[in-house]
Amino acid sequence: MNKRIHSGFVVFFLFLTLIVSATLCHAAAIPAKIGVISIITGPGAGYGEAITNGFKLARDEINAKGDVKLELIFEDSSGKQEQALAAAQKLINSQQVVAILGPTLSTEMKVVGPEANASGVPIMGTSTTAVGITQIGKYVFRNSLPEALAIPASVKKAVAKYNIKQIAMLYGNDDVFTKSGFDTMKKVATDLGLKITTIEEFQKGQADYKAQLTKIKATKPDAIFCSALYEEGAVILSQARKMGINVPFVGGNGFNSPKVIEIAKEAADGLIVATPWFGDKPDAKVKTFVQKFEKAFGKKPDQFAAQAYDALYIMSEALKKAGKADRDKLRDALAGVKNFNGVLGKFSFDAERDVVMDPNVLVIKGGKFQLFN
Repeated sequence: MNKRIHSGFVVFFLFLTLIVSATLCHAAAIPAKIGVISIITGPGAGYGEAITNGFKLARDEINAKGDVKLELIFEDSSGKQEQALAAAQKLINSQQVVAILGPTLSTEMKVVGPEANASGVPIMGTSTTAVGITQIGKYVFRNSLPEALAIPASVKKAVAKYNIKQIAMLYGNDDVFTKSGFDTMKKVATDLGLKITTIEEFQKGQADYKAQLTKIKATKPDAIFCSALYEEGAVILSQARKMGINVPFVGGNGFNSPKVIEIAKEAADGLIVATPWFGDKPDAKVKTFVQKFEKAFGKKPDQFAAQAYDALYIMSEALKKAGKADRDKLRDALAGVKNFNGVLGKFSFDAERDVVMDPNVLVIKGGKFQLFN
């Protein structure tokens, strides 16, 4: 065999090897259908937009790596329990998804969680922070920092910083999430020996809070603890400032959205919240995520986008550990997640599939979230 023929065989062999290797690598990718239930239309769609964008960015990055091939199937709940439940049933039974991400609200998870759990489908809440979510069952997870961890951190810092002795409380009484946040706030305030001057309630979609705020103002609190979703919360802040109520607000998780600043504008200044996410954190992983998100969607990511982004990466890592898209194997792999290093920082699931991580305490100042020191 002359050298030219020999060289030709070598080149052909190498070419064939590359094709086979590429085919094997492609075949090794684990295919998985994952359902997403989110608020895409109606009140609260700002949460849903951030969440779905976080999922989409993570999906594209993960699929490009080739270890898993994720197909996300999005369903709109509009923030309604019955619609969220119908979406879950469709995803579980018709679409045969291996797992579900969402829904957006704790109120929705109260009906969707039991359905997924009974069906043996792992479900991970990325924005559900009320008490008792993961206690629904062994297939129910969340990577969203529960208010039972977040609120004590923000309250304690605010009390120490401003020497707060007495507070007024305001909360939405018709939502599992806002009611749970209020319960946590009240417990922390009681444990710290704070005097509660008045407790006022409101309903989702309410537009006028002057009656509640007038009562609050008359009691002269050092601060107001408020558990609300961003739409109501931003209006409350705006109306309070116009009425001359300039004391600090400590807000629940529903306030952790740029939408609060967008709606309330300068009235949002002085709002204190605790969150696992801080977009200006001097961390390479955070900076890269912010740049990619902003390039893809034309805006900076908020807490809900970041939690969704990390959640899909956590799901992807568990899928790789499970070795295939099997609901039970995936559940067990998820339960074993420890020290995952995401854009939110170091994350683990505890024995009840709940969050182990440290929150940041932020304050809105000059129209932006900043570290509260």
